[in-house]
Amino acid sequence: MMRLQKYLAMCGVASRRTAEKMIAEGRVKVNGKTVTEMGVQVDEAADRVEADGKTVHMEAEKHYIAYYKPVGEVTTASDPEGRETVMDKFRDYPVRLFPVGRLDYDSEGLLLLTNDGEMMNKLLHPSREVPKSYLCMVSNHVTEEELRRLRQGVMMDGRLTSPAEVRLIRYETFDSVVLVTIHEGRNRQVRRMFEAIDHQVVQLRRVGFGPIRLGDLPRGRWRRLTEDEIRRLKALG
Repeated sequence: MMRLQKYLAMCGVASRRTAEKMIAEGRVKVNGKTVTEMGVQVDEAADRVEADGKTVHMEAEKHYIAYYKPVGEVTTASDPEGRETVMDKFRDYPVRLFPVGRLDYDSEGLLLLTNDGEMMNKLLHPSREVPKSYLCMVSNHVTEEELRRLRQGVMMDGRLTSPAEVRLIRYETFDSVVLVTIHEGRNRQVRRMFEAIDHQVVQLRRVGFGPIRLGDLPRGRWRRLTEDEIRRLKALG
């Protein structure tokens, strides 16, 4: 027996937090009856669970994908504005995948996808502090003092950001290239951190998520994670 929201996450329907929202909205049924309260226990071998009208099952095989998301794709299953989504690339994939977190429409780089809802929930939980690395091209030349401010934390939404790892890679003619690693995930955090020191992010590419690296994966292409990468991801939880 397990809690309904955990079961939905393990089926790859959504993260546990999103599953709780689905339950509260009346989108989940257990043995034909709509469930809207938390705490319901289900027997994965005997109970029939439906989400949005579709019966869900735990996938015996878990899939873990690294994808190079280009600029111009939204990290959602569908978009009301009709824009291309990340999931359009995986319509014909044999199992239903879900992105682990998001990358902004105007950002690119490494995005993980999986049908392992339990792992997805762990990787996204703030308590895990999973490091995420971004290669940023920013306007003008960033000074060492400004880099120090980023490392120590800047004010955002009334509180300091957590200490970040920040390294100047090089100066371009009018810009700077900076590698930033953060351990939290506030909305558009890296862009807003640079805005706090009066620089604009011209280009942002995520190059690392926990132990996984973007490497030389071509833009718009994907690959399956290796057994070693999966093992190291699971070790974070």
